[in-house]
Amino acid sequence: MFGKYFYNEGLRKVTVAFGAIFNKIQIQRKDSSGNVVQSIMVPLAYAPKEKFLARLNQQADLEEREFAITLPRMSFEIKSLTYDAERKLTRLQKFKTVKSSIDGKVMNFNYTPVPYTIGFDLNVFTATAEGGLQIVEQILPFFQPDYTVTINVVPELNMKRDVPIILSSIDYQDTYDGSFTDRRAVVYTLSFDAKTYLYGPSQTQKTIKTVQSDIYTDTDTTNKAREERIIVVPDPTTAKADDDFGFTTTISNFTDGKRYNITRDEDV
Repeated sequence: MFGKYFYNEGLRKVTVAFGAIFNKIQIQRKDSSGNVVQSIMVPLAYAPKEKFLARLNQQADLEEREFAITLPRMSFEIKSLTYDAERKLTRLQKFKTVKSSIDGKVMNFNYTPVPYTIGFDLNVFTATAEGGLQIVEQILPFFQPDYTVTINVVPELNMKRDVPIILSSIDYQDTYDGSFTDRRAVVYTLSFDAKTYLYGPSQTQKTIKTVQSDIYTDTDTTNKAREERIIVVPDPTTAKADDDFGFTTTISNFTDGKRYNITRDEDV
């Protein structure tokens, strides 16, 4: 089971897809007449919430803005990874596709994936309550309560899956305590659950062109002679793995007392 390296980038692809949902959010600042005087693209980074809060606390003085973090800003991170038994599929299911190789066309396949739920936190940091409301309102209407993204989970099989991302909770924090010169930070934390599947290593199988089955009247198939042989081949015999083809079955009976030698590939 272990020892063969593989990496389908399943977790990474879900993480990238999650971040891509929120990487074009803007806020606008208006004057007293309601005219837009500034549009700001909100930066997004993969980072823990505590890291940003610690940085804000280190440079909380409004008189030292040249060293302070510019708000608004967003960050996201993985908070949990949980096996989801409710979405478990039968282990015998096989996903396959046919591809060309130096040996002709071969079949690539992968077995049933494992269901996992990835917990994400999206953190929104703004200096004003209005900025936070603008950002949150651009997010919430699209989650009812889920938003679905499509991910190419196994490129070798060109296998795509829809991954629902469910908004599970929203937390609000306003650090307005302190002196008049202390920085204010309005923090929203939106928690999401991404329902995804993780795949094992893909495997390759050559096309079976001939099936031969010998039938004996005795359980001693090593020393006794075969009585009947059934051979099944594709029709036409030149068919490839992804062609539409049938089968030709040939049944032969024997009384010569011979048996099939698998090493020599002949009757002896």
